[in-house]
Amino acid sequence: MSGAVPSEPLAPTPVAGSGPIGRLGRWAAERRRLVFAAWALIAVGLGIFAPKVEHALSGAGWQADGSESVAVRDLVQREFGGLDSTGLMVVVHSDRQTADQPAFGSVVDRVAARLEADPRIAAVSPPRPGSTVSDDGHTAVVVGGAAVDSNEMVRAADDLGPALTALGNDEVAVEVTGSSAMWADFNEANREAMMKSEMISWPVTLAILVLAFGSLVAAGLPLLLTILGLVASAGSLYLLTELAPISIWAMNFALMFALALGIDYALFIVYRFRGALFGSGRDPLDAVEETMDTAGKAVLFSGVTVLISLSAVMLVDSPAFRSMALGIMLSVIFVLAAALTLLPAVLGRLGPRVDRLALPWVHSGEHRSPRFAAWGERLWRRPWLPGVATVLLLVALALPVLRLDTGMPSIKVVPGEDTSRQGYELVQGGFGPGATGALQVVAPADEAAAATRALEADPGIAMVAPAAPGASGEVVMIQAVPAADPSADAIGATIDRLRAELPAGASVGGAVAENHDLEAELAAKTPLVIGVVLALGFLLLLVALQAPVVAVLGVVTNLLAVAAAFGIAELIFQEGHGAGLLGFESQGFLDAWGPVFFFAMIFAISMDYTVFLLSSAKEHWDRSGDPREAMVGGLAHSGRVIFAAAAVMVAVFFTFALSGPLPPKEMGIILGIAVLLDALLVRLLLVPVLLRAVGAAAWWRPRWLARVLPEVRFGH
Repeated sequence: MSGAVPSEPLAPTPVAGSGPIGRLGRWAAERRRLVFAAWALIAVGLGIFAPKVEHALSGAGWQADGSESVAVRDLVQREFGGLDSTGLMVVVHSDRQTADQPAFGSVVDRVAARLEADPRIAAVSPPRPGSTVSDDGHTAVVVGGAAVDSNEMVRAADDLGPALTALGNDEVAVEVTGSSAMWADFNEANREAMMKSEMISWPVTLAILVLAFGSLVAAGLPLLLTILGLVASAGSLYLLTELAPISIWAMNFALMFALALGIDYALFIVYRFRGALFGSGRDPLDAVEETMDTAGKAVLFSGVTVLISLSAVMLVDSPAFRSMALGIMLSVIFVLAAALTLLPAVLGRLGPRVDRLALPWVHSGEHRSPRFAAWGERLWRRPWLPGVATVLLLVALALPVLRLDTGMPSIKVVPGEDTSRQGYELVQGGFGPGATGALQVVAPADEAAAATRALEADPGIAMVAPAAPGASGEVVMIQAVPAADPSADAIGATIDRLRAELPAGASVGGAVAENHDLEAELAAKTPLVIGVVLALGFLLLLVALQAPVVAVLGVVTNLLAVAAAFGIAELIFQEGHGAGLLGFESQGFLDAWGPVFFFAMIFAISMDYTVFLLSSAKEHWDRSGDPREAMVGGLAHSGRVIFAAAAVMVAVFFTFALSGPLPPKEMGIILGIAVLLDALLVRLLLVPVLLRAVGAAAWWRPRWLARVLPEVRFGH
């Protein structure tokens, strides 16, 4: 906090009893040339591949591996010329012309020829009256079957889209739609939105960092960690694409976490270093060792907690989810490694010059904030009213979570002017609301008649196409058009009902069924992921803090903040409050990946602040044995860092609310609100009040636990 009165410098004392992290920090500072050379090698070696990563990452992977729908897609690709869910639907439409007129037919022929010329298209299915030509004749669909996997088909849609739409004219329009085209348009819109957000977030971040550190040199250190983390993780992701497809979202999330954690870790370490260097009068090497033995140790526990939270997402059996979690984990590993080695080397090299280009009101030796100390004293004297009010507010914000509904992204996540949405609307206008989500039912040839009868009898099916034989003659495919829009709740019920009523050998697939199966996988795994994150988070806090009560407090308060953030998300994204102000069209639900993926991300970030606050409190408890000093001192020494880090993160996350597509808005707003609630209400108010209420019992450690746990101390 600027303007505070600096504490009086202490006489220098030797650094005694440093642990391995403190010794590692001193080693890095003493051998900084070696450390600089190693990181330069990493940056250059992986940086060579970083520019290639955007074109190597995949645009698909939103599927539940091992599901019935994915098995149907693979079978359709083999048996039916690639006419599976990833094929391209090219919509030809005219308000004046009809499909039987020469001008319209000429456009259809050119579309078919262009598709046939691309090696990624296995076969072309021309428009057929009664199935892919609308009753009024004004809309026809040419289908290009997939000769490659789903990721390559997204690239094909991206490449072929402009060329195909250019085949239209003033009389006849051409639009490309279908699952692959939707993901291609969405990924492009998302990329542009992310670039826009980055352009805004970087200068905002730098401005907040300068205010937080009060020095241009110190403010540049978090950006150093961020850039290195991004370059290294981008290069690593490119190399990993040689082994398996990696979602393009992995890079987007890696960027956010590299920026967020780089700032968090550098803030905590640099604040502590300046307090040791200027406030305690240590020489730079001793200051580095003390800093890393305290703040560095907390950063290590925080980073491991983040990795544990994100690793739980790997339990979801979906390539997109696993590769996104992997991308974030890579960025965390590189940022954490740089914080524990490169940053102490840089601090050892800078020494007092860390405050070069400082603002005039900065007091470098302030490690203990008088303002946050005064806030802690106030909470100690009068804890009950603010504590109860905070709990009631968080519970009230969390209650809407009970009404939270989820679903896979609808066409509403694609900008209205994009070809996939234009084509989607044309297909629905010409063929009915369910035509854009046709189900593909594959059955043995001898069960074709029974499968057709079951489909025709189902109330959720509007139209059933004749059974088409496969290449082997052993199976048939029946296209069934649902009566409802693909994003309607009724579709899921129809799919489940058909799977129960169709003959035993029949399977249901199609893009809508793939979404349904992924949503079911997410619903099944979300409780498991949340349970694993909470359990492992508690165990890590238990090891770090050596006290079960305070570890439980850390986890429970994290969970309360997350629930409140999702409660607000229900009000905004499901019920649509503020949709006009934020510039989006509500789908009536939250995207299905939100609960599991955003929970892991929010919990990971919240644990950052938890570790910073409670490790500082434990340091004071170990030194004094006084619960009041533990609470007040912990808040005084970590409050300013938490406040500054949260300000940066909220600013960064809220820039994503300016992005075009809906999912980045969801991500930015939910994460931004979560950080705001967690920092201001939970870490800086509720947790100190709970420490006051529990008193010395917060730090109680049973004897048997003391024998089991490794000894961890955050002070000397």
